[in-house]
Amino acid sequence: MKKGFTLVELLVVIAIIGMLVGLLLPAVQQAREAARLMQCNNHLKQMGLAAQNHEATAKTYPSGGWHWRVVGDADWGFGAKQPGGWAYSLLPFMEQNALYQSGANGDKTNTPNNTKKEGARICVETPLSFFYCPSRRAPKTYPFSNGTNHSSLYNCTPAPTLNQCGKIDYAGNFGSRKTDTNAASFNPSTYANAAAYECSDSPENGVIYRCSKVTIAQVKDGTTNTYLIGEKYLLPTDYENGKNDSDNEGAFFGAVNDNLRSTCVTSSSRDQCPAQDRVGYNTPKHAFGSTHAGAFGMAMCDGSAQRISYSIEPETHRHLGQRNDGEAVVIE
Repeated sequence: MKKGFTLVELLVVIAIIGMLVGLLLPAVQQAREAARLMQCNNHLKQMGLAAQNHEATAKTYPSGGWHWRVVGDADWGFGAKQPGGWAYSLLPFMEQNALYQSGANGDKTNTPNNTKKEGARICVETPLSFFYCPSRRAPKTYPFSNGTNHSSLYNCTPAPTLNQCGKIDYAGNFGSRKTDTNAASFNPSTYANAAAYECSDSPENGVIYRCSKVTIAQVKDGTTNTYLIGEKYLLPTDYENGKNDSDNEGAFFGAVNDNLRSTCVTSSSRDQCPAQDRVGYNTPKHAFGSTHAGAFGMAMCDGSAQRISYSIEPETHRHLGQRNDGEAVVIE
């Protein structure tokens, strides 16, 4: 006579399987996060290498661009006269020259034609996976400015055609001031005004800011000791809605909170300290940070990628954001 499982034995087996799954699931999740973290670090290394090649070619690190009302335009070349942000300037050095050239037609007039504007729209609407942290969100388009400022773009097809854009989870280091002074004081009423505007000698002490043209020789504290491009802080509830004013434009817009961050922290003022994304905490709009536990990623001016602890001393963090303060701080 064959003996089968009793109901009690079956329940015991099911319970054991459930316990094993419960034990294995955290390990699987940790392994997946470790893979995503490695991928994020690789993105930073790609951008760091691209910035090195940009500097070797154009003799400056990528510029921060003009203003959030304008996007990238290949006809303006590299450097301080490039209207688009640093991410746009890196495209030719990241095997994306065709996207960089979209809309280019040799026209550098102060009234961009519809062909150029439509090419810019195609560029802006293209999400690139290496500009997204895989632990934060999928590489796709997201709402642009929550539907409020579409018509303000000067060299790109406006709404209703443009209502989504590719975003970016990384930001250029503009130094230890709380805001990019040139960008904050500049609000062009027309594209012509933007094109004709000459930036004053900027007080920014970082590497990438509005109309920046920082050379490797100007990074006097050492390229291994100076921040270049790092992960940015973002409120988790705003990952996908376009409402946060430090994530409401796209990757290729000029000089904007979305793609620039500061190391403006001191022992007495810590609101811009790097932080892990968390619900309800929207203070550090100009801060570096990430969704990863313990530390955020940073590409240094020598092209290397480092993990920076959220508990880094404020003064150390501030010095690492400054290219020429005479404090060659070493990351431990």
